[in-house]
Amino acid sequence: MQYRTDLAMERAADHPDIPGVQVINTQAGDCARCEVRIESEEAARQLQKPCGRYITFEIPPLHQMAQPARAELAQAIADTLQSLLPPDGDVLIVGLGNRRITSDKLGSQVVETLLVTRHLRGHLSQPLLDRLRGVCALAPGVLGVTGMETADLVQGAAEHAKPCAIIAIDALSARECRRIGAVIQVTDTGIQPGSGVGNHRAGITRETMGVPVIAVGVPTVVYGSVIIRDALRQLLDDYPDASEREAAAYALAQRILSQPLGEMVVTPREIDQLVAELSQVIGMSLNLALQPQLSREEILMLTNEGL
Repeated sequence: MQYRTDLAMERAADHPDIPGVQVINTQAGDCARCEVRIESEEAARQLQKPCGRYITFEIPPLHQMAQPARAELAQAIADTLQSLLPPDGDVLIVGLGNRRITSDKLGSQVVETLLVTRHLRGHLSQPLLDRLRGVCALAPGVLGVTGMETADLVQGAAEHAKPCAIIAIDALSARECRRIGAVIQVTDTGIQPGSGVGNHRAGITRETMGVPVIAVGVPTVVYGSVIIRDALRQLLDDYPDASEREAAAYALAQRILSQPLGEMVVTPREIDQLVAELSQVIGMSLNLALQPQLSREEILMLTNEGL
């Protein structure tokens, strides 16, 4: 059964024996790190994900993580970002999503935590400028608010700023409820805004932008059918075969959801706190990755963030 998900690790789990897919599991402090490498077009077709690297960090609940553990997580993500970024050149960071919807405002909230530096040229001494990488940021909103495709706005900004790479941050969808706010995915394949909720827009990728595009995302929603499926699977113990149990749960979920309202997208009650905490961690990760010449204390002072 196919449930919509943006996470490569979930898609790879459905097809464990596909040639052209590597899955590498390691431990990074308190977090499990899973890297999925899709290396062939046939594997990409079966997983419905472009060829490339997908690195996910499965994290404990952020409100239970002490400050040193959060700092360690931010550094681990920063190290991954640095391995994907070109070593030199300006970087454009794009915060995707609708800032009026709490579960979709992760991107715009991360932008507010960033140390942007591109505009400082000509205003600082050369020794200080030598320590700063040029960073600019954009939170373009969504088509329904701006009337313009997000990809077009990003492309226009890229043509003006001429970055060596783009980093896009967005909210994702997951197939498992337990992964809401508990997985951070980093990929070098770019992103398709709105894909997690079935609202496909023009892609923000190397092919459309002309430069490498790194995407950072966190699942903040699941579909209602996922919740119903999980509940029904616990009730369908009469089916000894796992595939039959899954099929029966899926069929019942579709019957329950075949109402005039259509499919529902669900997010936790505490999503506002979750997005705020995730924004701090991801923002610090980006700042550490892009400003390696600055200490964590200097970054905190310059951004007034409390991670």
